[in-house]
Amino acid sequence: METEMKSQRRWMKSILDEAQACKTRMPWERGLRRQAMISRRKAAPAPRLKQAAAG
Repeated sequence: METEMKSQRRWMKSILDEAQACKTRMPWERGLRRQAMISRRKAAPAPRLKQAAAG
């Protein structure tokens, strides 16, 4: 049982180390890119909705 736990801890440590080393930015991360996207959205005029013809 002890060897299984050691292997599990070693596996988990390697996964956590790899996750820390990853430098890829995810779209949902908050930061300058997100602020820029929000400011562009607020600056854009609201789209006009089509109205149904009165009949």
